Amino acid sequence: MDALQLGSDGPQVVKLQKKLQKAGFNPGSTDGDFGPATQAAVMAFQQSEGLLADGIAGPRTLAALGLTKDDTLPSVLDQVTPRVVSQMFPQTPVDNIKANLQAVLDALDAAGLGDKPMVLMALATIRAETESFLPVSEGQSRFNTSPGGKPFDLYDSRKDLGNQGPTDGADYRGRGFVQLTGRANYARCGQMIGSGDQLVQKPDLANQPDVAAQLLAAFLSDKERQIKEALLAGDMRTARKLVNGGSNGLDRFVDAYNRGDPLIT
Repeated sequence: MDALQLGSDGPQVVKLQKKLQKAGFNPGSTDGDFGPATQAAVMAFQQSEGLLADGIAGPRTLAALGLTKDDTLPSVLDQVTPRVVSQMFPQTPVDNIKANLQAVLDALDAAGLGDKPMVLMALATIRAETESFLPVSEGQSRFNTSPGGKPFDLYDSRKDLGNQGPTDGADYRGRGFVQLTGRANYARCGQMIGSGDQLVQKPDLANQPDVAAQLLAAFLSDKERQIKEALLAGDMRTARKLVNGGSNGLDRFVDAYNRGDPLIT
């Protein structure tokens, strides 16, 4: 069944309305017209089920209502070519994009993040974190290294990062496409991508393109609903903060997302 939304009509909408009514979410009538009352009922059902409350009866909502067995979101990954991405990364050598894009697409596909909002989110995050489209290590700055101190010593005792003192700051500095930072994040994300404690033991693995791509996908998957809620509200700052913890690179993030939006349908 195709996605149903405001303005849809016909027998599929009748089935949707009846399912909503049976689930306790009154759409007003079962007339086959997806109007504001049906939209409100869909949103209430979505909120009840912990789904993105966008008022659109897409695969996940339809599956939750028992109207389809396949809750896979439509994928746009086949549209994401080096040519498209180079338009989102106007300052980036296209050879870097060609070298690393497939690893990113494969990781997003494996994580079930092939739908347009999450693909744009992933690419915009890479632009904000490492515009070169290369997984890189964090550089020294006044925010991570004290005057005359050892590199990344301001990270060494950061409890919020799970660091336990020297030399955790340098060992677990930002790496990869998402700039994974801190002992706790290396441990948690290593588990998420199925590498056990390898990332803690060998943190430089986070800069290998395939691992960096898997970490990006894991990070986005972990906060998918919150990210989509922020994007739905047009709140790009919050969407960025959910990954970065702040608004660093927000201008590049927004520019990349806006450039990509009309290129991917």
